[in-house]
Amino acid sequence: MAHLLVTGSSDGLGHGSAAALLEQGHDVVVHVRGEQRKGAVAGLLERGARLLVADFGVRDDVLRAVAELNDGPALDGVVHNAGVYSGAPLIPVNVVAPYLLTALLEHPTRHVYLSSGMHRSGTASLDGIDWAGGRATGSYSDSKLFVTALSAAVARRSPSLFTASVDPGWVATKMGGPSAPDDFELGHRTQDRLVVGAGADSDVSGAYWHHDRQQQPEAAALDEAFQDELLVALAEATGVELPER
Repeated sequence: MAHLLVTGSSDGLGHGSAAALLEQGHDVVVHVRGEQRKGAVAGLLERGARLLVADFGVRDDVLRAVAELNDGPALDGVVHNAGVYSGAPLIPVNVVAPYLLTALLEHPTRHVYLSSGMHRSGTASLDGIDWAGGRATGSYSDSKLFVTALSAAVARRSPSLFTASVDPGWVATKMGGPSAPDDFELGHRTQDRLVVGAGADSDVSGAYWHHDRQQQPEAAALDEAFQDELLVALAEATGVELPER
């Protein structure tokens, strides 16, 4: 049994992951953006999940969430699922929050980041990115390229941590739309397995996955110079260095 955090658990793939992990007998912390979203996870709470409320678009909320989690039962792993598609919160929610959780959470040794096939059309440039979210910068594709590079960078910088980035496919969620063609269960099965270390291939850190198979991400995500540039930019923007573990 593992103790896990699934961010963005109010609906979609995050809710699916949390439900599946609870069914497997794990302890799960579910996360919602605000108190008004608690009803969306009521069924998960009734099954024993613990609740974390934090707006990942607000830096102070992320730091408060980290403090709350570090003061609670030790986490074994995190599924970094929370995400938005556009607007000023895009970079803070999709990139900065996963970075801060990875850098500041004291106990988890397994971090699984939600990427997207759309990362392949992202631009490997950090020019003009507003990491604080004061204005809308970058695109969804950019943010998924950044988080895919972050996963590979963490694996290289902190070899005691397991990381993975996962393309869940185009599934029928609020973001994906009702006519999305991919299988919803397959959309969260890979991250569910990897965050608990199930399977002989679950210790290959830094890999990019789609439907339970390792794939090659966009070359920029594996570019160590770009990874280092990203880590420097995030450290400067947040005042938090990614520790070497």
